[in-house]
Amino acid sequence: MRAKTDVLTGGFAEPVFQAQSVFKMLMDGMARPGTIKTVIPDVVPPAPLGVAAGAIGLTLCDHDTPVWLSAGLAKSGVSEWLGFHAGAPLTTEKAEARFAFVETGMTLSTFGLFAAGTQEYPDRSTTIVIELAGLEGGRRLALMGPGIQSVAEIAPVGLPETFLRLWTENRALFPRGVDIVLTAGKRFLCLPRTTKITATEI
Repeated sequence: MRAKTDVLTGGFAEPVFQAQSVFKMLMDGMARPGTIKTVIPDVVPPAPLGVAAGAIGLTLCDHDTPVWLSAGLAKSGVSEWLGFHAGAPLTTEKAEARFAFVETGMTLSTFGLFAAGTQEYPDRSTTIVIELAGLEGGRRLALMGPGIQSVAEIAPVGLPETFLRLWTENRALFPRGVDIVLTAGKRFLCLPRTTKITATEI
């Protein structure tokens, strides 16, 4: 009974107003890659999904957006929670997913199995939301590209060693490719496919 109650609760208290707030933050984050945003609406998604990832899920997902969940999230109440609050259907096929959610510590071996869109419809790609231990204090990375004046720097904690290679492969597909949102607790930052990411020399 406890698990069922968790699925039915923890959504937006004011769905329209709060979803609009988070959507605006996401659009601003995509326009200004690497900028850390803090989600204000206090949603309570089932563990191990974080607050920011949960709020993003409730904002972007609906009955027309198939969602892929990593193993730990798929075993939790997250699929039922997103289904109840957003009407989002679950898919086990990465290529069918409009949104994908990955829990802390889960490593993706490639972004290539997710939908990259087409040349005519590059927006028909997967947005991957990756939960990390933190958005500051990790390996320093330099960001360049649209929306960044010269160079922006981020230092997320817990990105896999292979991330830069995977991202370079993703950027090579432009205008196709996935977009990524990194989350940690109530905070998130956006990495649109247009952003070049390199390791910062210490």
